[in-house]
Amino acid sequence: MRRAIYPGSFDPITLGHMDVALRAASLFDELVIAVYSGSDKPNALFTPDERVRLAEIAVADYPNIVVDRFSGLSVDYVRERGSSIIVRGLRAVSDFEYEFKLAHMNDHLAPEVEVVCLMTSSRYSFISSSLIREVALLGGDISGLVPDHVRDALRERVASRSRVG
Repeated sequence: MRRAIYPGSFDPITLGHMDVALRAASLFDELVIAVYSGSDKPNALFTPDERVRLAEIAVADYPNIVVDRFSGLSVDYVRERGSSIIVRGLRAVSDFEYEFKLAHMNDHLAPEVEVVCLMTSSRYSFISSSLIREVALLGGDISGLVPDHVRDALRERVASRSRVG
């Protein structure tokens, strides 16, 4: 079985992530969306458990996509899952430089692991989780940029922060 691992923080999962995940799932027998649950991410809106649950709901209709969590090096997790493939998404040229360095570091750490980069579809190329968080916190409309259940969770999180603050 050809299993690929799509690691990231997914805070929150966006339609851009989904675009890459669905296309990767068509290339491999199984795709694991691996939610990073290591040290707290600065400015994170959702806990690792919440991010896993949001991702699970997003991919519930796709039988060859599963969601898991990991901490530590992604190449170690890839090995633990019996894979040799990391999937990464590229939105713009600015992503390329970071992903290029990351791929070379991963090659240094685990030369048997291949990195497969998929270009995000142009309609999602401007979407990032950090931009989604910022727009949501400022009250902007994120409909059509994240799955509906993620939009609702973001609205609730923003509302709960407003009630506390």
